[in-house]
Amino acid sequence: MSRTLVIGDIHGGLRALEQALERAALTNDDKLIFLGDYVDGWSESSAVINYLLQLVTQHKCVFIKGNHDALCEEWLRTGKGNSSWQIDGGSETVKSYEGMGETGRRAHLELLQQMPFYYLDDENRLFIHAGFTSMRGPQKEFQRPVFSWDRTLWETALALDPMMEKNSSFYPRRLRLYKEIYIGHTPTLRYQKMVPMQAANVWNLDTGAAYEGKLSIMNVETKEFWQSDNLPQLYPAEQGRKFNE
Repeated sequence: MSRTLVIGDIHGGLRALEQALERAALTNDDKLIFLGDYVDGWSESSAVINYLLQLVTQHKCVFIKGNHDALCEEWLRTGKGNSSWQIDGGSETVKSYEGMGETGRRAHLELLQQMPFYYLDDENRLFIHAGFTSMRGPQKEFQRPVFSWDRTLWETALALDPMMEKNSSFYPRRLRLYKEIYIGHTPTLRYQKMVPMQAANVWNLDTGAAYEGKLSIMNVETKEFWQSDNLPQLYPAEQGRKFNE
C-alpha cells in the first residue's frame, strides 16, 4: 500500500537520510515530500543533492525549497556566498563541492531552481519549509522569502489555546485554511524535544538534524514516524552547526 512520507530538514546529513529511509522500509510505491534544507551543516551537502537526483528517478518526490537551499542556489549561480551563510553551514557546503565538475554543479543548480516553495496535496494538506503570513494562504503572499524564513506560523500554533473552537472569531485564519500543515525550519530542540511536534494542525518535522538531533520521517496518514541516530553519532569527526536557542 502506498504511503505519503514527509521528511524533515537534512542539512548535509546523507547518512541520516539513508538510515531513516531504511528504517521507514521505503518502497517504490511511497510518495516522498521533503520539507527543505538539504544543505549546510554536515559534510555531505552535495552528496545529498546527488542522492535526491537519483531518488526522483525511482519514486514520486516533491522537493520543497528551504532557506539554506536558496542560499546554496545563489552561490552555485553566482559563485558568491554571503558571509553569514558561510558561517551558518555554508562553508561546509562549499567544501563538499570541491572536485565536482561543471556538469554536476549545473545539474544541482537546476534542481534547486526548480524546487517549489510549497506544495498542496489532494487532501488539503500544505507542505512548506517555514510558513506564510497571508491570511489567504501562501498563494496570496507578497514576500516569497517568507516561505523559507517565517516562524510566526509555528509560534502562532504553539501559542493557540487548545480549547479554542475553530469557529471562534479569534481562531487564527491561517490555520483554518488547511486540513494539516507540515513544516521544518524551526528545530524542536528549542523546546527540548527530538521528535516531531504538533501544535493545532501544524506538524514540525525539524528535529535538529543540523545539530545534535535526529532526522525524522513521518507517514502523514498514520503519524507513525522513523528517525535516524543522532547526527553527531553518524559524523563523529565533525561539529555540525552550532545550536543557538
